[in-house]
Amino acid sequence: MAIRTISSMYKSLLIAILLLGAYAHAAIGQPAAVQLYKGLVLTHSSNVVSTNYILPGEQEDVFKTVVGPSISCTPVIIIEGNNIEVDFQQAQLTGSSNLRSPEQFYGVGILVKGRNITIKNARIRGYKVGIIADGVEQLRLINCDFSYNYRPRLHSGREKEAFSDWLSYHNNEQDQWLRYGAGVYLKNCEGAEVYNCKMTGNQNALLMSGCHRGLIWNNAFQFNSGLGIGMYRSSNNRVMHNRLDWNVRGYSHHYYQRGQDSAGILVYEQSSNNLFAFNSATHSGDGFFLWAGQTTMDTGSGGCNDNMVFGNDFSYSPTNGVELTFSRNEVRGNLIQECTYGIWGGYSYESVFAGNYIAGCRTGIAIEHGQNNRVQQNLFQGDSVGIQFWANSSVPADWVYAQKRDCRSRNGWIDRNVFFGVRTPLSISNSQAISVNGENLFYGFEELLKVQQPNDSLLFLRNNLYGTPSQLSKALTLPDIERQKKLNTTHLGAPENPYQPLEMPVEELKEPDSLKGGISTALPAHLPRGRKFIIMGEWGPYDFKRPFVMLDTVAGSFLSLTILGPSGDWKLREMKGVKTISARNGSVPAVLVLELEHGQPDVQLRLEYTGPETITTEFGEKVAPGKPYLVDFNFFKPEINWTVNYFPYNHATDPLLHADALETLQKNLPFRSQQVSPLWLAWWGKPFKEMQDERFVTVSTASIQQKPGAYIASITADDGVRLYLDGKCIVDRWVQGEAETNRVKVQLTGRHELVIEHFNAKGFSALDFRLLRAED
Repeated sequence: MAIRTISSMYKSLLIAILLLGAYAHAAIGQPAAVQLYKGLVLTHSSNVVSTNYILPGEQEDVFKTVVGPSISCTPVIIIEGNNIEVDFQQAQLTGSSNLRSPEQFYGVGILVKGRNITIKNARIRGYKVGIIADGVEQLRLINCDFSYNYRPRLHSGREKEAFSDWLSYHNNEQDQWLRYGAGVYLKNCEGAEVYNCKMTGNQNALLMSGCHRGLIWNNAFQFNSGLGIGMYRSSNNRVMHNRLDWNVRGYSHHYYQRGQDSAGILVYEQSSNNLFAFNSATHSGDGFFLWAGQTTMDTGSGGCNDNMVFGNDFSYSPTNGVELTFSRNEVRGNLIQECTYGIWGGYSYESVFAGNYIAGCRTGIAIEHGQNNRVQQNLFQGDSVGIQFWANSSVPADWVYAQKRDCRSRNGWIDRNVFFGVRTPLSISNSQAISVNGENLFYGFEELLKVQQPNDSLLFLRNNLYGTPSQLSKALTLPDIERQKKLNTTHLGAPENPYQPLEMPVEELKEPDSLKGGISTALPAHLPRGRKFIIMGEWGPYDFKRPFVMLDTVAGSFLSLTILGPSGDWKLREMKGVKTISARNGSVPAVLVLELEHGQPDVQLRLEYTGPETITTEFGEKVAPGKPYLVDFNFFKPEINWTVNYFPYNHATDPLLHADALETLQKNLPFRSQQVSPLWLAWWGKPFKEMQDERFVTVSTASIQQKPGAYIASITADDGVRLYLDGKCIVDRWVQGEAETNRVKVQLTGRHELVIEHFNAKGFSALDFRLLRAED
């Protein structure tokens, strides 16, 4: 009995000592240490005990929990209150024990509410959204890592894209962006600062909605499959000195270059007066993507206006280095190389494009339906077209914007630019009062000016300079300046004397004040430059942190492969479906040539890699130096010959309204029948111009012969689809909606019959079937 009493006394004394210690820490201003657990609410400054906490999120769809002006969800941890600093001390909060299935991540790691809250040194991974800050004033995220959160499997392949991979950020009024997941989601946060944070291996890094006067700087948001930074109704922010490279999808070198609405920086819906300076957003779907927003399209007013885009590197975009539409902005002093379009300024007005270096693009600056834009003091080198101004014969009649605004291509100034080795420096069509004035320099061109449709009052002045006497002679005959002098163009704002340069203010290209301590964002030596280094895997862009085998070319019965990655050695472990191979071991990088065995391509390779440095897998796992790491390559391309029958339908035979509609339609001869292999079809409206309506049904049939084994039947469709295997329906998604991919694991044992029923209700439609080998 005495022993128990003494033991109790010691316990009481120990508790008292611990409480006294906690009190002493608080008394001298040092926060007490805390252990994280699910449901914890932190309302005071704390230091988190540094360890790996595996705390699964709630299995709820974050997007469906949005109600009213705030976000309703059940996070793992809540930080709430005023004047709080939480130092995680490199503690890691992990939401899933299976980090190799990022499309199955769910829940929210941390929800933050309150004022003047600082979160430091946190590591959060394995959630649908790592951290949500809702209505926080003066939030600071410092030295945090929100990598390897949610990202879906990509279905696009080396040779064909999948339309289900396309993204849409056009509407976020009810926080629809949350369906795509994010490392960090900020909503209605005033004066937020995100500094020295890292986000990689997500679909989206940082998303901001209704956030103003924030500072986003010195961060690395790279190698995500959607966005580096996304803004919606967010103004007066500074985004500076960030590394935003390889935020991309929808690209396959030599095959397709789509981008699928991924971007280094995305600016949507009434986001104005922001500064974007000294960032690197290379190798991204778009480097910078700005759209005025649906409000502007529906009313004709507003826009994403008066943003300054200065001193950034937007090179190697599959689509546009910079895209700005339906808005007024300034783009100055940026580096833009090897993009499809250097700058796309559709429906831009009163905008300035100055001092940019644009090289190796298909078109340097393209502005359709633009008004009062200035293109000055840019250097164009090696582009196919330098500057293109034009207007289509009409604009969509259902656009309120077009009903409210003047959408002509007019009043453009092309002033003091240099065109060096640009095949066609100028392409101007169906435009009014475009002035080529003030000592532009044209050197090494093939065709100075291309005019596809007549222009009204194109002012082409003699003080421009040309590379050779023959070019000068040719240029002076285009256009007829004497005729132009007689035109009365004052109503369009052009000068009466076409030889007189326009009197317009030309601001000095002043550099915005750089942040003290802002990092250089130039790509480090271990990261290559060029679009051929946008290499997509199943989960996103390749990040050069591990060995990777890429299919380069297919030529008959031969495959060419490239082994990429950190320096090290590789050797062949397993090989199937290959007749000959050019090497069985070597060092990285390397090129392999395979000769296939007879029959359908069905290649399986397994290589073993060892290297002198730690490598990081695509799921964020670390592999120690010298430890063997297995690299797999699979190429399976069965030849499936399809017969596709087309049936137009009307209200009486609508397959969504009538259960027997398909049976009724197939009693008639098909409108058209075609043979295709593979089944990869896309229609923008009617599949055949002879059809009266864009509503149609397809019924596709094929026979397959496969070796016994497990396979994945992958089908992408827009709108509805049903897939039958030997008469059994294995995919039933008979609804109207956007392109979506369904994958079903099946066992095949020889010959089988496939039937696909598909319908299109309106607009774009697609149908894509692929048979894949199931993973081990």
